[in-house]
Amino acid sequence: MTDQQKTDAPAHGGDQLLRHMAERIQGLERETRRLRRLWMSTIFGLAVLLGTAAALVLVSAKHGFPGTVADVIESRQFLIRDKSGEVRGAWGAADDGSLRLSLQAAGSRAGVSLTTLAGGASGLTFTDSAGKSRGVLALLPDETMALTFGDRNGTTRSALGLNPEGSATLVFADRSGATRAGLGVDSRGVGTFTVVDRPGAARTPEPEADSSEDTADSSTAAQPAAPDRRGGKK
Repeated sequence: MTDQQKTDAPAHGGDQLLRHMAERIQGLERETRRLRRLWMSTIFGLAVLLGTAAALVLVSAKHGFPGTVADVIESRQFLIRDKSGEVRGAWGAADDGSLRLSLQAAGSRAGVSLTTLAGGASGLTFTDSAGKSRGVLALLPDETMALTFGDRNGTTRSALGLNPEGSATLVFADRSGATRAGLGVDSRGVGTFTVVDRPGAARTPEPEADSSEDTADSSTAAQPAAPDRRGGKK
């Protein structure tokens, strides 16, 4: 082997190594570009999928899925709004354990509320345009049934109650809320009528005596005695 051949041999081996490295680098670049295109396609597909899912959720929340009805809807509170966005009703559970359904007139505080308290009492309340309670129908935990009526100031003026033992009462109050008269029937069936003439004084009217007997007694007492005709004139 000549000196020229010995010099060209290492150079030829270095060229092959460089070509091999260049091919590897080009292959890596092609693989990188392919992976980049694949990654972008994946991102685009995920974006389309998420957008479709979001649209389906919005449509189902407003109209429901076609041909499907939810068996259970869970929430602590529901609000009812009219077309102008004003809240007209509410249905929900409070922190104290009570449950209430309220319906309200448009532009007013007048409405009706159905309430169940945590202790077991239930009631139906009617309010006027000022928000004052004008009527309440309630069932207490001891099974007492009550119906009350209030004036425009919210003062209870009349109440009808039915107690568990069978007695019933009807009371009337003045503008200050003080009881002035009352009717009642106890569990034995005995009726009472009470009238309050002034605060702190109660009077139960006594039944009037038979007018026919009073008239007969009066006529007998007023009739003069008949003269004695057995004796002659003196």
